[in-house]
Amino acid sequence: MANTTAAVTPKSVPLNDKAWARWTALLLLALAMFCSYIFMDVLSPIKNLLQDTRGWDNTAFGTMQSAETFLNVFIFFLIFAGIILDKLGVRFTALLSGAVMLVGAVINWYALTPEFEGTALQQWFTDNLNYIPIFEQLGVSPFYEGMPASAKLSAIGFMIFGCGTEMAGITVSRGIVKWFQGREMALAMGSEMALARLGVATCMIFSPVFANLGGHVEVSRSVAFGVVMLMIAMIMFIVYFFMDRKLDEQTNIEEEKDDPFRISDIGKILRSSGFWLVAMLCVLYYSAIFPFQKYAVNMLQCNLTFTDVDPDSFWASDAVSVVQYVVMLAAAATAFASNFMSNKGMKYGLLGAGICALVAYCYMGYMRQSAAAIFAVFPLLAVGITPILGKYVDYKGKAASMLVIGSLLLIACHLTFAFILPEFKNSPVGGVIVAYLTILVLGASFSLVPASLWPSVPKLVDSKIIGSAYALIFWIQNIGLWLFPLLIGKVLDATNTDVVAQVAAGTMTEDQAAVSYNYTYALLMLAGLGVAALLIGLWLKVIDRKHHYGLEEPNVKPTAASEEAEVVAAEE
Repeated sequence: MANTTAAVTPKSVPLNDKAWARWTALLLLALAMFCSYIFMDVLSPIKNLLQDTRGWDNTAFGTMQSAETFLNVFIFFLIFAGIILDKLGVRFTALLSGAVMLVGAVINWYALTPEFEGTALQQWFTDNLNYIPIFEQLGVSPFYEGMPASAKLSAIGFMIFGCGTEMAGITVSRGIVKWFQGREMALAMGSEMALARLGVATCMIFSPVFANLGGHVEVSRSVAFGVVMLMIAMIMFIVYFFMDRKLDEQTNIEEEKDDPFRISDIGKILRSSGFWLVAMLCVLYYSAIFPFQKYAVNMLQCNLTFTDVDPDSFWASDAVSVVQYVVMLAAAATAFASNFMSNKGMKYGLLGAGICALVAYCYMGYMRQSAAAIFAVFPLLAVGITPILGKYVDYKGKAASMLVIGSLLLIACHLTFAFILPEFKNSPVGGVIVAYLTILVLGASFSLVPASLWPSVPKLVDSKIIGSAYALIFWIQNIGLWLFPLLIGKVLDATNTDVVAQVAAGTMTEDQAAVSYNYTYALLMLAGLGVAALLIGLWLKVIDRKHHYGLEEPNVKPTAASEEAEVVAAEE
């Protein structure tokens, strides 16, 4: 009798079950965010040049920087972005966010080009947008009378860019949940943010180089560099689009056809006390970091003593920027890779190489006498320890406890900048050492957040509305990101009246004023945010223990087989 048994076609393994595929998807998302982080802070290391060449004082700079989140906060664009994400999925929202970022960046670039100066458009911006009804009465207007025309148009571009970058942020978070849920999610989120934050170091190193290229200062060249990077981000999102579509085809899931979004779903999110604590912790913590990044280079310029480098030496050349960047990448890559080596010799060899590269990088930053090159060390320690923290949260838990530790480090760093660093102003070597150590620790504290906070959100809300949950958290976070760049600028002007008066009287140039500010009160304000974050982190631990959200529990649940293997290993 003939064998009539039909051949069984093996079921294909979904892409997210293949380590190489999900980590490739993560790399694409991380590279896109890396590019967006470059543009986000591309003007920060050249704040002094903006004051000198475009007449942007602290208030103008702070108002323009806070405009990034204006539409997200006051027009609720970020809430709409979350709804778009839940209804239309990761793929569509990723492409949309990339396009929006690029449009805003181009407007920002044009505002700072020489071609904008002297045009009818510049005159229009000078004469208009000086009074915005309702927003003016509320004290939240993104413009004011006397604000330079270039700052106004730049603010508009930054508003549009901000809509795109925050939409990209919630999209990337949702995408990582989609590819890594039940797997190494904390490690994935921490690794994505660690790589993305290398964008901060990249713009700190190269933005001044492009602005001063050829010995002629032109700030628009730095912004053009950021625009090119956002074009690369768009390419990353396009490639991710096809990977994500393949995953849905394999799993027979059409993300865009989930249950329809309902306004009542937002109510479910808002009724969660755990959600509110995570959201408040997020806004406090990020408000003490991101706004600070926009002023950090200028803070170092005001608190450290820099000497002029011989213009004919290697340390004053453009080539040194490239060499230092390569050394930075070597430090980041070796430190990061050391976490994944099972062979102890290879592990400690890579770690040692990473430490040597970090020391070499710091030496080069000192020799260049560049505040931007010094602050660029910010993400390097974070890149090395993020995998450790992510693995710990994935397999051991304690996410809420890590948030508390991060808050303590945050407080210590801002107080060090406020009181200890100025004491070393007359010590060229000592001041740089204090700055490097504090910046490295601050970056490490920042790495605790993505490894512990973002993976906690899926434990608080239903997966169907996680996009809206992330959007609400980002919206609340954006309130702080709008407010504190503005406040820092106003605090600087209010507590440095002597500098403002001398500039007005003509006894001090804009160039001299740009490096003469006292940052003590602004830094105390940021340290206060750290104290509030610490209190909420402790409260979150209490709430988690009471309601059993599982924030202190590991993300990867052990299987029966793995538990048995652990018992056998322990007995052996």
